[in-house]
Amino acid sequence: MSHKLIPSNPEETMVIRDITPNIVTLSVPFSRFGKLRVGGRGTVVKLTSGNLAVFSPVALTPAVQKRISQLGNGKVAYIVAPDIEHHIFVSDWARAFPEAKIIGPEGLPAKRAKMHDDKVGKEAFAVEFKAADKRQTSISPEFDTDFEYEFVDAHVNKELVFFYKPDRVLIQADLFFNLPANEQYSRAKDEPKEGTLSRIFASIQSPQGDAIKMKRFNWYLVSKGDREGFNDSIRRIDAWDFDTVIPCHGDTIVGNGKEVFRKVFDWHLTGKK
Repeated sequence: MSHKLIPSNPEETMVIRDITPNIVTLSVPFSRFGKLRVGGRGTVVKLTSGNLAVFSPVALTPAVQKRISQLGNGKVAYIVAPDIEHHIFVSDWARAFPEAKIIGPEGLPAKRAKMHDDKVGKEAFAVEFKAADKRQTSISPEFDTDFEYEFVDAHVNKELVFFYKPDRVLIQADLFFNLPANEQYSRAKDEPKEGTLSRIFASIQSPQGDAIKMKRFNWYLVSKGDREGFNDSIRRIDAWDFDTVIPCHGDTIVGNGKEVFRKVFDWHLTGKK
């Protein structure tokens, strides 16, 4: 149930950070299965229009509400669940901003409809990306002015990846991690200490060094169902001119994001191992 995924005191443990004047990240502790310290992160972006878009929403705390009121015109117009896993707080944000368009990948609305969880409502999705026509799908002229996006339907979690053109920032959920989750646990004083299993997983999901473990994880597990489709999406994302990457799990990569991306996905870009 969702209560196991939510920090008991998000107001005290969340790190609110300005990545650019237009982008604010909301970083929180989160341990997958209660064991793996991967962290969680929401991202709020001010569009050129002044409206806001939130990606992978996390707890809507008083501090978050205050920061939103200071960014742009304070109106959240888009709520984005970027894959089938990052959606628990969609309903909270939808209730606070009922005019916002909800966006997500195919299968997520159906998944939410079957869930019996008081955190998950039955809100309608304005845009549901589907593999069959993913590159003909448009969110809105306002949104499309600032963003490029790719539905990586070949990813096991059905990933939506976004490129915010004005600030050259790539926003993604589980496309790749950047562990350990230092920032996300920096205020978590009461969290359990990192265990052996968590350290092993962090070594697999770290792009440091030659990133060989991460390359193997993505090649043999993440993309094995449709590697050709996965490679096509990775190459399209690689064509975007980003220099910063905001992942949901692990630290934000500022300045050399494209370099890290190309290292992690080298096999998918070149077709050579």
